[in-house]
Amino acid sequence: MTKEECKALLDALNKATACYHHLVLTIGGSADSQNLREELQKTRQKAQELAVAIRARLTAPLRDRGLGAEERAEFERLWVAFSGCLDLLEADMRRALTLSTEFPLHAPRRPLVRTGVEGGAASVAARALSARSLRHEAERGFDVEDLHQLEREILQVGEMIQDMEMKVNVPRWTVQARQAAGAELLASASAGVSSLRGVAVEQRTGPCDLSKALAATIFSAVLLAAVALAVCVAKLS
Repeated sequence: MTKEECKALLDALNKATACYHHLVLTIGGSADSQNLREELQKTRQKAQELAVAIRARLTAPLRDRGLGAEERAEFERLWVAFSGCLDLLEADMRRALTLSTEFPLHAPRRPLVRTGVEGGAASVAARALSARSLRHEAERGFDVEDLHQLEREILQVGEMIQDMEMKVNVPRWTVQARQAAGAELLASASAGVSSLRGVAVEQRTGPCDLSKALAATIFSAVLLAAVALAVCVAKLS
């Protein structure tokens, strides 16, 4: 049951980390606002909560010397995936700190970058956090306080990564994947191609046959009308 819980939590962490990465890329752009900064704060805090829960559930079985080889290999794969998520989260947090410092909200020292991207950030964050709405609280000192808090959280994530390496020694190069690299991408691509082929076959067998039948009907009607007209002309003459 612990393994299934870890997989579910890791999947949620993947989504939260991806959402945070998406939001970080909009800092300083046309969609940047205090609402975006609040969403960034809530998203990264949600990701850190998930990281703490995953670390607690993975550390105990990996330190258990009585764990079977197959189960240990599975937990090590989860551990490597978890470590990768934390590395990406820390990198995005540092990027967010740099961009937020360069583009303050209420005292801008330079114009914001016009990327052409507008809107869409709130819906992504709401899906990742399972929240119906993210309220906007207008506080002029929010971005300054958030920068200090972000610096502390970056240190906490770095300490978490170091603590994980001290407690559990799982070299990434020793963990074997269960499938070939890019297998998921190839599977999704092949599924997309198959669906396109199915649509093409359906289009050829459905609407094309119907159009041919309609054309044949119209041609027959025109031909009958021409024959009838020729007969009428012959009788009149």
